[in-house]
Amino acid sequence: MTQQPFSRPGAIDLSALKGAPGGASGSAPAGGPPAGPAGQAGTGATSAYCVEITEQNFQSIVETSMNAPVLLVFFSRSRMPESAQLADDIETLSGEFEGKFLAGRVDIDAVPQIAQAMQIPSVPLVVVIVDGRPMPLFQDVVPLEELRTALTQVMQQLTTQGITGRHQPRTSAPPAEGEEAEEMIDPRYAAAQHALGEGDIDTAVAEYQKLVDANPADAEAAAGLAMARVLQRTQGVDLKAAREAAAADPDDVDAQIMVADLDMLGGHVDDAFNRLIELVRRTEGDARNQAREHLLALFGAVGNDDPRVLRGRQNLASALF
Repeated sequence: MTQQPFSRPGAIDLSALKGAPGGASGSAPAGGPPAGPAGQAGTGATSAYCVEITEQNFQSIVETSMNAPVLLVFFSRSRMPESAQLADDIETLSGEFEGKFLAGRVDIDAVPQIAQAMQIPSVPLVVVIVDGRPMPLFQDVVPLEELRTALTQVMQQLTTQGITGRHQPRTSAPPAEGEEAEEMIDPRYAAAQHALGEGDIDTAVAEYQKLVDANPADAEAAAGLAMARVLQRTQGVDLKAAREAAAADPDDVDAQIMVADLDMLGGHVDDAFNRLIELVRRTEGDARNQAREHLLALFGAVGNDDPRVLRGRQNLASALF
């Protein structure tokens, strides 16, 4: 089928569910597939980090994206059987990522009103929801390994933007009508994430520092600390003035570091890396060491397995030697 771009901006509009046929009962529409044996649509997901989306739990699942990302995978066994395999693969990966995202399986034959509300053009479609806002990821069936790599990059990119929350393991059963979904935050990072949510960045830095001091191998805490420090350094900074200062003095280490931090917050990871690599190439002594150490901290924030970090490390080695 012809794929159309999914470009609807802003928060999810649930108004299409109101008054829609079957919207109150939650039953499959006429002609839709009945509930089948294990693994079939309508039976619920089996991963601790995956749920089967229904009209009743849809809003509460979307609301959990305020704490950590939610991945919705839209599929149809009757219209495109391959799309169901993609849903199965994402369910598998949700367990591997251990709460970095909550997967929601959306069988559009069973819950067409949700596909209507989300303005889904075709299946398969994978959408990531962060803070209640949907962003398209995939519109094709891809092999499991390729999917794993792509999701790793997506999660690392979100981490660089300060999105470090995790979902707690959960059962696949949807909450009862009127029941609120549990807050999905990994207790190890709850204090730091709560502080970030309150805008108390200094406390967030202190909480992440405690975790790193207690367990230097905790890569998640180290990444959270690095990004919290970026937020701390850039508080109240005027972007235009910072860029002008860096342009006026290309060898001013502090000015270049500030713009690199601002680039990180804006998601321009390669720009941040390249700015500091070029600074390392041009400078020497204490200035070079300061730029190098800051760059290494940003590498840790993004994640050592990220291809941008691998490229950055190669380019840094070239700049140093």
